[in-house]
Amino acid sequence: ADVAARPVAAALERIFGQAVPVVNRPGAGGILGSASVARAAPDGYTALMALSSLGVLPESERIMGRTPAYTMEQLVPVARVTADPTVLVVPASAPWKTLAEFVAAAKARPGAITYGSAGNYSTLHVAMAMLTGAASIDLLHVPFQGGGPALTALLSGTIEALASGPGPALPHVRDGRLRALACWGRERIAGFEDVPTFLELGMTEVEFYIWSGVFLPAGTPGAVLERWGQALRTACAEDAALRRALDAAGSPLAYQDSAAFRDFVAADTQRLTRAVQRIGRVE
Repeated sequence: ADVAARPVAAALERIFGQAVPVVNRPGAGGILGSASVARAAPDGYTALMALSSLGVLPESERIMGRTPAYTMEQLVPVARVTADPTVLVVPASAPWKTLAEFVAAAKARPGAITYGSAGNYSTLHVAMAMLTGAASIDLLHVPFQGGGPALTALLSGTIEALASGPGPALPHVRDGRLRALACWGRERIAGFEDVPTFLELGMTEVEFYIWSGVFLPAGTPGAVLERWGQALRTACAEDAALRRALDAAGSPLAYQDSAAFRDFVAADTQRLTRAVQRIGRVE
């Protein structure tokens, strides 16, 4: 979240004319930071820059037998900032040239093909659960401590597949070390124009984005929500420094206003919840 939070905060400082400090609250995969904002006073002075894992954590906590530290109802979507569809990549040496071939191989050898993720219930884990559910296949999950180590393992041949952000995967696809089979977005991705979406291939439930967006605590007055919304609208439309920073980070601007973002989050949370339920309890 820091990658988006700092340039957004800098843009808001220019609009509000006052400091907008970024406070990192690490811990429990983002649960602590999200919960602190969910419980904050709804006065407009505390906002959350959240990632797509926001909708995963309450359900994964329930499955593990714990009371969720927050619920989605405690947070109000204000604006989406970025949204990067993930890409299914395999080693270029793998025998599968298409998604159909990959699925056929998985059905022929249930539980034999390995895939990595950034950890149990991470967004990359959940994205793959969407695929295995839609395709009715069984793959062997290998969790790593982050997406970087998982990508390294794929490049070394330790694992056989990965849901990756487009930015990290693209250089290795271009240099011929990896092959992209499909992407999780509604539209094809820049740099991956020849890679079909899962939606194109008939898997209508396989849609996932690594997104970032701003939320305020539920109960925030309408006038305050409107002020934040207008400021973020202006920043995303007019602040060239914000666009440059996001482009440099490999996560270009994908702005949505509050109404569109609210609908997006609702649909995304439903898909994520079903995928987490498919994963089930992981010890």
